[in-house]
Amino acid sequence: MLTKFISDKDAEAFLRLIDDSENIVMTCHVRPDGDALGSTLGFYHLLMRMGKNAKVVIPDKAPKSLAFVPGAKELVAYSQYKEFAETLIQNADLIICCDFNKASRLDQLADIILNASCKKVLVDHHLDPDNFTDLTFSFDKMSSASELTFRLIAAMGLLEMMDKDCATAICTGIVTDTRNLSVNCEYSDLYIIMYELIKKGVDKRRIVKEALETKTYNSVKLCAYAMSEKLTIFEQHQGAVIVLDKSELDRFNYEKGDSEGLVNQALEIKGITYSFFLREDPDCIKVSARSVNNFPVNQICEDLFNGGGHIQAAGGEFYGTLEECQKILINAMPNYDKYLTHKHK
Repeated sequence: MLTKFISDKDAEAFLRLIDDSENIVMTCHVRPDGDALGSTLGFYHLLMRMGKNAKVVIPDKAPKSLAFVPGAKELVAYSQYKEFAETLIQNADLIICCDFNKASRLDQLADIILNASCKKVLVDHHLDPDNFTDLTFSFDKMSSASELTFRLIAAMGLLEMMDKDCATAICTGIVTDTRNLSVNCEYSDLYIIMYELIKKGVDKRRIVKEALETKTYNSVKLCAYAMSEKLTIFEQHQGAVIVLDKSELDRFNYEKGDSEGLVNQALEIKGITYSFFLREDPDCIKVSARSVNNFPVNQICEDLFNGGGHIQAAGGEFYGTLEECQKILINAMPNYDKYLTHKHK
């Protein structure tokens, strides 16, 4: 028996919206990760089984590392197919927004989604969601939007409609956002959910292998270079910072997803409580942060980089030079020493 988070009233309201809709679009945040695709494609497979005309429209291309997720070939990236994506959104009877709490996370899709005349539903697990949907399901204690997707399907009485493809997508989201059930696992319910997904035929070992343990040769070289040459340890603050500029990314023929998991590697170093990865993207400095021992990297990202997230996994963006971004982070480190559980003397 799962702990009840979703009221019967809200579950019924969501089901009514689905029943009353023919054309349903799922969408997610820019630079989609495993959870973004897991939740959107989880709904996609369920709705297709229900006879709906379901589509997934995302702001930009998904990383190649997630191409194994069932339905990945059906994704419509706005960055590639603008007119088609706009038509799908304009014709939608319902839009389900997954794994983001602010419309700005939709990037170039934001205004198009916000201006769509249809009903909208938010399915998310981040703090303080903006009020831009007609129905909101937001629980920051959830491991992932994919876990919440499963709970919604169960609350609506639709578990029998879930097939192996739907379960595999949801499992991918949970596995990637929890690092294979090692972080963000607040409730033992999650293991019940994993059991139910595996009963549907999910090959969890394959998901772990494909999503977390498989890298391209260039990705391996990039990460090795970053850890050996571009990692700085701040022992007094129990922090680590990795910095990669555009020229370094180009040297290793960087493609989206190649640096996935890099920020986690520094946490394997004894004495490190939190890690930041600063990457020079074409339009901004992308900031990724991870931590252990409930050190609030989301607070740092919110304070310094117009971002946020979860206590142990967060991110943001900086509009300036890489050097300025690095300096701001390093200078601010002493302000967060109070959150360290074991302080250096």
